[in-house]
Amino acid sequence: MDSKLKESLQQLHSALETSGPVDEELHGLLQKLDVDIKLLMEKRAAQEQEEESTTYGLAERSQELSAKFAVKHPKLEPALRELGEILANMGI
Repeated sequence: MDSKLKESLQQLHSALETSGPVDEELHGLLQKLDVDIKLLMEKRAAQEQEEESTTYGLAERSQELSAKFAVKHPKLEPALRELGEILANMGI
């Protein structure tokens, strides 16, 4: 599942590079989500995930961003939606 998440993040980054300008608010939200996902992946690689996870909400935040992108950047929205689905499937 981690490799699928990494692949989805790479697709999103590629789509962002070719999509043109993104407003500051969405850019900031995406950066925060990206940092949180990378921290989670590092934590999972270092140790098994604890029952009490501090990652609650990443999938929900990704879905909220996806809805915002659907309006302003329809070409980017599918990549972000896929990312949210992967996170949800991971239980995050």
